[in-house]
Amino acid sequence: MVDRLTPECRSRLMSHVHSKDTTPELKVRRTLHAMGYRFRLYRRDLPGKPDIVLPKYGAAIFVNGCFWHRHRGCKKASMPSTHVDFWNEKFRRNVERDKKNVRLLRRVGWRVLVVWECQTKDEDRLRKKLEKFLAGS
Repeated sequence: MVDRLTPECRSRLMSHVHSKDTTPELKVRRTLHAMGYRFRLYRRDLPGKPDIVLPKYGAAIFVNGCFWHRHRGCKKASMPSTHVDFWNEKFRRNVERDKKNVRLLRRVGWRVLVVWECQTKDEDRLRKKLEKFLAGS
């Protein structure tokens, strides 16, 4: 598929992609708050700086974008058609870093949940997923 945007337009668009307070993150936070949970955000002292941390439950939650973190089988995890070598390497590094951070968190006693962007669309399923995780299952 050919990119319909000029390189300048694409660059400007990509410069507006942020890593904090994304729409999926806000949905997870709103859901947790409505369920009565209180949490901390982006704890720098923890590996990978989890998006949401519930210290009382020993739980860390990453809210990952399907495109950037390569959600397997998800249509949002498409591959750009230009600069394929760059993107392959970028995605490979992202996935490796994610695995390493989850491993390090678990090693120091944290329970870890990864919520994918596409999983935040259905609020009921999201709430059930969070309930199950925080109940210790």
